[in-house]
Amino acid sequence: MQPEAQNSTNGPRAPLEWGQINFLQTTDTHGWLEGHLKEQNYGADWGDFVSFIKKMKQKACDLGVDLLLIDTGDLHDGNGLSDATSPNGLITNPIFENIDYDILTIGNHELYVSEISYEHFNQFAKVFGDRYVTSNVKILNPSTGKFEYIGVPYRYFTTEQGLRIMAFGVLFDFTGNSNVSRVTKTADLIKEQWFLDAIATPQPIDLFVVAGHNPVRTNASTSTYGTIYQTIRGLRPDTPIQFFGGHTHIRDFFVYDNKATGLEAGRYCETVGWLSMTGIRSSNYKAPKLPQGVPTPTRGAIFVATDKTAANLSLSTSPSSLLYSRRYLDWNRLTFEYHAQTSQDHTFDTQNGKAVSAIISAGRKQLNLSTLYGCAPRTYCQYCKPFGDPGNIYTLIPTALAATVVNQSRADVPRLIIVHIGHIRFDLVQGPFTFDDSFIVSPFRNAFQFISDVPYDMASKVLGILNAGKPQKRDLSTEDFAFGAASTIDQQSCIDPPITHDHLSRRFYSGGRLLRRQSTLAPGYITTDDFGDDGDDTPHTFIPTYKQPNDIQAIVSFPIDGSMPAAVDLVFLDFIAPNILNALNGLGGRYSKSDVSYYLPTEFTTNSYFAEYAKMAWQANMPKCPVGAGVGS
Repeated sequence: MQPEAQNSTNGPRAPLEWGQINFLQTTDTHGWLEGHLKEQNYGADWGDFVSFIKKMKQKACDLGVDLLLIDTGDLHDGNGLSDATSPNGLITNPIFENIDYDILTIGNHELYVSEISYEHFNQFAKVFGDRYVTSNVKILNPSTGKFEYIGVPYRYFTTEQGLRIMAFGVLFDFTGNSNVSRVTKTADLIKEQWFLDAIATPQPIDLFVVAGHNPVRTNASTSTYGTIYQTIRGLRPDTPIQFFGGHTHIRDFFVYDNKATGLEAGRYCETVGWLSMTGIRSSNYKAPKLPQGVPTPTRGAIFVATDKTAANLSLSTSPSSLLYSRRYLDWNRLTFEYHAQTSQDHTFDTQNGKAVSAIISAGRKQLNLSTLYGCAPRTYCQYCKPFGDPGNIYTLIPTALAATVVNQSRADVPRLIIVHIGHIRFDLVQGPFTFDDSFIVSPFRNAFQFISDVPYDMASKVLGILNAGKPQKRDLSTEDFAFGAASTIDQQSCIDPPITHDHLSRRFYSGGRLLRRQSTLAPGYITTDDFGDDGDDTPHTFIPTYKQPNDIQAIVSFPIDGSMPAAVDLVFLDFIAPNILNALNGLGGRYSKSDVSYYLPTEFTTNSYFAEYAKMAWQANMPKCPVGAGVGS
């Protein structure tokens, strides 16, 4: 692990079930390859994961079964290791490449900015060759003047044990990409002859694998997997299909029919998804017997969920011999060591794993990510406390904005500062607040604009209008991200689906099993899915979630006698300017873009103000900041 990281005190509840074919999945890593330095549940780094994969591959070989590695995209925009380089990913992409994935696909965060898209086309995709599958994503090749697949459209291959697999990689119907790339809508993809020919190929197919930056649950607003499923089933009514998804940042398992399921493995290097299957019938399979000496899958693909999210499609036309097991592994050394242990080898770390950890440490040092700005006195979470609670980050934000968003030439002018909560990316955890944390909390570079001298009676109603409507969306460009190491500190289409109470219900569901031998459980994921509530590898205690407002407001420089000013400066984030204008004009105003200007230099952004606030308000206990117990404690 990294020197600042902590190991978990809560371990897995039971060994994994190994099947005929097994999968480990990552998704939405967003640059968190250093791990979560202030959270015990997720303290491993990518070097630990490299060692874990090496041991698990050896274990699969010893058991005589297949183990495939899957990633479903979004490698950027999450912390300093990824985002403090220009372009981002210069350090994290080569580190990521130390895992020998079998199937990878692209995420929307690889497509916003042309420079990053071309890096994936020219370098990242070349590292993985035909394993990087982008069935509906192309890029304009400057050399040919034609749009070409960033990876390959599909992969047909045979596993070590002889299973014949047809794999696709399908991004959801994303529209926020730069103009150098094209995303084919799924409704059009399923009509393309190559796609239909690949499904109906005369070559034998034992299993379809569909890996995509795409929610596995078909009634998720952005999911297109239902269409893919129906198309494959129309041509192959009884061939097993295994989906792997992403984008919604949740742990989830979805049953399509008795031979088709989908797994989604969370976000931010908090989760490794595990899936095992047995019962695939193949004339080419070398090891038909179950592995010996380990638990094996026992569950048919019969969904147990009964609420509105259970959308079992059931288009298979024959009985199934398939049995499944799924598990969500916490990203920490204790978990990795527990599952990787074998009777032949009791040493967990590998030479390559230790080298990768050293590269991460060197990268953090090179980027000055440990530069300390202050000591956060407590944990401020996004959803575990209600708005208004001192432990809610959105409760803290008005105070931070009032202290830092100050145009000195207008400092005495009363102002309302309105920000959309979408500029916050992650919880602010008690302990050192560093250059790295400025990216973790908000990696975006949204600047502050304003309209001067707005009548207070009108300006005071804007927040209520915004919160009564839908969450605002941003159109992303290079300027929306902190790509350069330069900072004002010493040194959508929506970016992701809006996070709501319902969105997180699968993260902090109140079911789960208790591990009796552990007297104290740490707060964390408690998941329910189509197989029930026993999927979490490590038991945790419940963390509540609370609905938050769309927007929040700071009130600054108002008369000290408690009276209301006649007019105010209305300050807001640049990407909600259209919503501000609409609200004002709906109240009888006559404002246009020409009335909007920048309140502060454009270099001061949402990526800046928390670091500035830390330098003002969080200087106690410097430089040895006590680290808290984490979110939900």
